[in-house]
Amino acid sequence: MVYEIFKNGILINDKKSFNPQHIFECGQVFCYKKIGNTFLSFPKNKFAKIVENKNDYFIETKDISFFVNYFDLKTNYEDIKKQLLHFPIMIEPLKYGYGIRILKQDLFETLISFIISANNNIKRIQLILNNIRKNLGNKIFDDIYSFPNYEILSEQDENFFVKMGAGYRAKYIVNVLKQISPEKLIEIKNLDTQSLRKELIKLSGVGPKVADCILLFGYNRQDVFPVDTWINKCYNQFYYPTFNREKIRENLVKQFGFLSGYAQQYLFYYQRSLLNKN
Repeated sequence: MVYEIFKNGILINDKKSFNPQHIFECGQVFCYKKIGNTFLSFPKNKFAKIVENKNDYFIETKDISFFVNYFDLKTNYEDIKKQLLHFPIMIEPLKYGYGIRILKQDLFETLISFIISANNNIKRIQLILNNIRKNLGNKIFDDIYSFPNYEILSEQDENFFVKMGAGYRAKYIVNVLKQISPEKLIEIKNLDTQSLRKELIKLSGVGPKVADCILLFGYNRQDVFPVDTWINKCYNQFYYPTFNREKIRENLVKQFGFLSGYAQQYLFYYQRSLLNKN
């Protein structure tokens, strides 16, 4: 990945390995806003503006080291894509979502965000999370607010999260805040993937798919394959018809191994974008 560090941000010289639209719209994150061709990114209490130029992108931010890590800029995605090209199913998705990078997100924010994401759409997820931010966070840019910390969230009751738009998920959020803290999420990070998955599924509002999303986007485990409606449709199209998502997950992890997380993102983005156009 070719990039340069400046006092006010990061210059991305490698457009074939970085595309903010691909990155932000592949279902992995909700704390962003698109204004024209510019993307605003605001994980935790950080902020960056990603501007596209003719031959490059510039990530304008004061939190340079944070966003170098957040955008996983030190990882060679061209090598990852070459490995994935050995699988015929990946050829078109890799062309379509060539600029995807898997973000290294905060564990606690990822947990809450994906509990809210269950049986939900991206616009509504963003609305709920932004409501929570505006009510409990600190202003970081215009109408953008930081994600509140554990202590502040833990003080809220179920009615608060209902008012934020979380609906039936409100009780899950209140319960999970009683079950686990950010420190505990970090304590269990050294468990093997299957053991960690079992621990996550014990949490309120965390089913198999949400657990896999937390593993992939929060714990950076690549040997997982979140299965939702889009992946289910993709599997039915390229393999054989089934609605057993656990079996689909097992089969795809077996096929892709430690490239599973990467494969999932390219396939998800391609499948959802393709079907939404039709």
